[in-house]
Amino acid sequence: QVQLVESGGGLVQAGGSLRLSCAASGSIFSINAMGWYRQAPGKQRELVAEITSGGSTNYADSVKGRFTISRDNAKNTVYLQMNSLKPEDTAVYYCAALSATGWSYWGQGTQVTVSS
Repeated sequence: QVQLVESGGGLVQAGGSLRLSCAASGSIFSINAMGWYRQAPGKQRELVAEITSGGSTNYADSVKGRFTISRDNAKNTVYLQMNSLKPEDTAVYYCAALSATGWSYWGQGTQVTVSS
C-alpha cells in the first residue's frame, strides 16, 4: 500500500506561480516513478510531468519550460513547481505513483484555478 497526500492548490492570476506537494508513505520502495496528472472540466486526464526513480523527468508539451517536477527523497515528497500559469492550466491536479503494474496509486486531487 502507498498513500499519497497532495497540497498546494489554490487560486492564482495568470502569470503567477504555485507549488504543489505530494507526500508519499507506505511501501514506497515499490514505486518506480512519481507523476502529476491533471483533469480539466469536460476533458480527459492528462499526464503533466513525471520523475523516475533514477531522476529522469518528462513533461507534457503544454507545460515544458513552465513546470518543474522535483523530489526530496529524505521527505518522501514530490513537488510540482508551476510558473507562468495560464487559464488553460486550470484543472484538478493529481499526484500518482507508478508501480510494476502501472499507475496504481493516486492522491485525492487538488484544485488549481488560474484566472485571466
